[in-house]
Amino acid sequence: MSALPRLVDGMFITDGGMETTLIFHQGFDLPHFASFVLLDDEAGRDALLAYYRTYVEIARARGVGIILDTPTWRANRDWGTRLGYDPEALADVNRRGVGLLEELRSPEVVISGCIGPRGDAYRVEGEMSAVEAESYHAPQVETFAVTSADLVSALTLTYAGEAIGIARAAAANDMPVVISFTVETDGRLPSGQGLGDAIEQVDAETGRTAAYFMVNCAHPTHFSDVLEPGPWLERLRGVRANASKKSHAELDDSEELDEGDPAELAAAYRELRERLPNLNVVGGCCGTDHRHVDAVCAAVTR
Repeated sequence: MSALPRLVDGMFITDGGMETTLIFHQGFDLPHFASFVLLDDEAGRDALLAYYRTYVEIARARGVGIILDTPTWRANRDWGTRLGYDPEALADVNRRGVGLLEELRSPEVVISGCIGPRGDAYRVEGEMSAVEAESYHAPQVETFAVTSADLVSALTLTYAGEAIGIARAAAANDMPVVISFTVETDGRLPSGQGLGDAIEQVDAETGRTAAYFMVNCAHPTHFSDVLEPGPWLERLRGVRANASKKSHAELDDSEELDEGDPAELAAAYRELRERLPNLNVVGGCCGTDHRHVDAVCAAVTR
């Protein structure tokens, strides 16, 4: 199932940088950048609900839809093992992530089961074949498939093979899937592949099963120069940019949060809106919060 009729028309926002907001603004300790651990106690759940509600209120005020991703970006086998979660516990936490968002369900809310990379989000680690990636990510996809999640979104992918495997796992479970790549300051994936080439490869090797593609965890200035007209550009419908213009390596070495400038980021999105014919999903990633997403939403709907 590649189509998502609800998302074809109209504008949708997402949340911002969940982990950076929770760590730097709210003082939470998120081991290995894993926000799903907050689902294990009442205070953590309350904090997550309050975080999500802020963005739901923006969507309602701006008259747009909203896609809410479960806090499960790190809830896969390798990261779960590091955090002491066995497969059963991971399945449970993925289900509870959807259950949390069900408490916010309304006509404008779309619930997405969030999937992250097996390795680091900024570099290629332990590169898998598409077959290996499908097997690796299938348990998380299968868990979301039996919940009320509307789709699954794979964020910060660094190479095409992992994206292909996730797309195939989603198709096997009849789940719509969104594929989101991260890029370096030259607009290329951390693997070195061009963004357009990666999108075309995933489409070619999956029968175009992805509902659409996104870019996340990079500043618009990092990839705006590679947005040359072509069929692949029509498949790029979402952007969740970083607040900072710094490279991934610089962000890794930084101990302080670079919040950038919400107004400047919003202006960059307005330019992207003019260059991406089908852009209708906008939000934020590292360093962004409700201020950035509200400004971006205002800019692209103006």
